[in-house]
Amino acid sequence: MLKFSSFRKIGARPAKVITGLAVISALLTCLRVQAQATGNGQAGSAADRGRILLVLPFDNETGQPGLEWIREAAPSLLSSRLASAGFAPMSRADRLYALDHLGLPEGFEPSRATALKLAQTLDADSIIVGSYKTEGKDIVAEAQVVDVPHLRMSQPITSRGAMNSLIAVFDSLAWEVTRQLDPNFTGSEETFVAAGKNMRLDAFEQYIRGITEPDQAERLRHLKKAVELSPDLSRAWMALGREDYNDQQYEEAAAAFAKVARNSADSLEAGFYRGLSLLFSGSYPKAEEAFAGVAQVLPLAEVLNNQGVALSRQGKDGSALFRKAVSADPSAPDYHFNLALSLKRKGDAAEALQEMGECLKLRAHDSEAQGLLAVWKASRPTDANTQSDPLERIVRTFDASAFRQAAVMMDQMETERLAALSAPERAKQLAGQAKDYLNRGLLLEAERMYQLAVAADGSVAAAHVGLAEVRERTGDAAGARKEAQAALALGPSVEAHLVLCRLDLAGNRLEDAGREADEALKLDPENMVARELKQQIDRKASKTQ
Repeated sequence: MLKFSSFRKIGARPAKVITGLAVISALLTCLRVQAQATGNGQAGSAADRGRILLVLPFDNETGQPGLEWIREAAPSLLSSRLASAGFAPMSRADRLYALDHLGLPEGFEPSRATALKLAQTLDADSIIVGSYKTEGKDIVAEAQVVDVPHLRMSQPITSRGAMNSLIAVFDSLAWEVTRQLDPNFTGSEETFVAAGKNMRLDAFEQYIRGITEPDQAERLRHLKKAVELSPDLSRAWMALGREDYNDQQYEEAAAAFAKVARNSADSLEAGFYRGLSLLFSGSYPKAEEAFAGVAQVLPLAEVLNNQGVALSRQGKDGSALFRKAVSADPSAPDYHFNLALSLKRKGDAAEALQEMGECLKLRAHDSEAQGLLAVWKASRPTDANTQSDPLERIVRTFDASAFRQAAVMMDQMETERLAALSAPERAKQLAGQAKDYLNRGLLLEAERMYQLAVAADGSVAAAHVGLAEVRERTGDAAGARKEAQAALALGPSVEAHLVLCRLDLAGNRLEDAGREADEALKLDPENMVARELKQQIDRKASKTQ
């Protein structure tokens, strides 16, 4: 496991010097395990071709310094879409850390030959390089995929469009890159483009400038502008929270981390650092709640420990949480230290001595633990609650690799559980997971899970209905109609009739729309969506008479 837990500042570098290749090797090993877990059971998926990706900043061929921010916008957009498509792209933080330990600057611009050599060195399955230029009012983005095992580079893949449609241009490029990486990929271009259609370009530009500016004041200015322009831009809130946290502005940091959406890739990290920010600002009940929310998803030792600290700071017993932390990671001396303190306060002096001894076995030169143990041993039983003990120790850093590996293990367990089910039951459960993604607005993830459900058993109507809803949201009316009709061919479905009703209403086919609404109401007379659609149809019909 690649551990970065020896430093406090978010995004800071560990004090211990590690060779760049060792760091990158460990990082990619972790990502490879994750990718294999993600790809298990997906016949014909990109798992067979390699899923570990590194997207490098694109070359600015516009000759315009004002468009330099697009260099980092490109890997940000492509990595986000590729992750949703089931690949495992390295994050910007991973890339910067790796380049730093290779002795390469942040603005490193490799030639095509250098990129291929770098890919071999990193043991990545693929590296994506690219460039962008302007032609009149259009932007033209070009990408090439470095196939590392075969030591070759793909033909250029190009996407173009109006500058004010830059996000859609790169989303389309991401779709083409995905198909290059996995020719069997069945996701639609419309879904890729729809995934970014609600992102304001001006806010996204401010976000990119905010994470790339060398001056902190400028970073803050851009990030605050980003969230002002787009209050739901989670990645900007996350970056702003990091800045405030690193500047020890804990109340502001907690507020920013709270704005990161639950469906964001940063949600767990945001919850962890929100908990820390609340701890440091003295809001212990809210800190306990924040850590508990993270622990519900991934109950790692550092999360359980900090939840126990937040509980203890309220004068409550955190022993149970500290025990869980020790059980999850018995090699961490601070967890034994905290459990010892908690047990001593409960009056369990014997076990407290034992746990403090375990702490010293793991960290023999811990002077605080040594002094405390000596005092405890010298105390009489009647003095058990008279000593002034120190506070429990807080884990101050988010170990992203540990969270990643824990998530991998959970994915593996889920994959094994699904594999043991019958095909119809597996399809139903996959469709249920996809529905959750769809409800959270994650169209790419929903589409992929629905397609897996159909592949498992095409006779499960819910999977076809779900795909119909995805197609409807992405503007693919023909595809939505086809999937809705496929669902109805398998049996009655309120949702399928509603999809067809909305499609007919949008196409001004009022008679057909009314018929579909009526069919939905026959199946569910109290369905509010069907009733509202029926009212819309009636109002529109009265205006045409």
